[in-house]
Amino acid sequence: MLSMPGSTAVKAAFCSGLLLLAASAMPVAAAEPEAGYVLGADDSIQVVVYGQSEFNITTRIKADGTVVMPLIGIIKAAGQTNVGLARLITDKLTQGGFLKVPVVNVEIGSFVSKTVNVAGKVNAPGIVALDRSYRLSEVLLKSGWINPAGATYVYLRRPGMAEQRLDVEAIVRGDADKDPVMKAGDTVFVPDADTFFISGQVNRAGSFPILPGMTIRQAMAIAGGVTATGSSNKVGLVRGTAKEVDAEPSQAVQKNDVIIVKERLF
Repeated sequence: MLSMPGSTAVKAAFCSGLLLLAASAMPVAAAEPEAGYVLGADDSIQVVVYGQSEFNITTRIKADGTVVMPLIGIIKAAGQTNVGLARLITDKLTQGGFLKVPVVNVEIGSFVSKTVNVAGKVNAPGIVALDRSYRLSEVLLKSGWINPAGATYVYLRRPGMAEQRLDVEAIVRGDADKDPVMKAGDTVFVPDADTFFISGQVNRAGSFPILPGMTIRQAMAIAGGVTATGSSNKVGLVRGTAKEVDAEPSQAVQKNDVIIVKERLF
């Protein structure tokens, strides 16, 4: 058994030494990556060195990921955040002997290298820049959300992966796996709403979008209700290529159903 030296001071020093040895044996945790938008080719940036206007530039990052700074020369900007790039430029100015204590700021002018395409039945289709981390729900909100002609589901197309169909209800509910974080190159597509057709003794015959869980009774209500000569219990249904059959008002409506509300018997 290991015996401890007698003096209290010696004991404290001995314990401290053991702690230092243990700490040195432990693996060093990797530094956390810097948060923020990671620059890429075609992004534009503005570099400002306060009080030293000759170093200030507004430029676009080249295809090889570089920019050219006055006196410093070529700097790799791609893969850096704006904070990391400002630190890199500061180091270059100091190490090159150009400035002693430079104060550098980098602002991103346009976010081009990392975008998501949003198409289909949204109010403002187009390209959404990933200037920070966005979930699918946030990208839809930035696109004006789904318009009334849109479906109750969306498609997420990601390079190298199979197309995903995601229900809007689950997205809004905030389920993490149903509201994924967007990645550069993603495409979000909102198709036309699934519709049904209704005719016969209703006040507003035509084609209407199917709402989640919709029944034939609800479909008749959306069509303005049954006329004075119609019967909500006498309904025909044509589904696909099948022949017309009698339908129950509680029956669920499916895509492209044709509902025929018939006259009541007097």
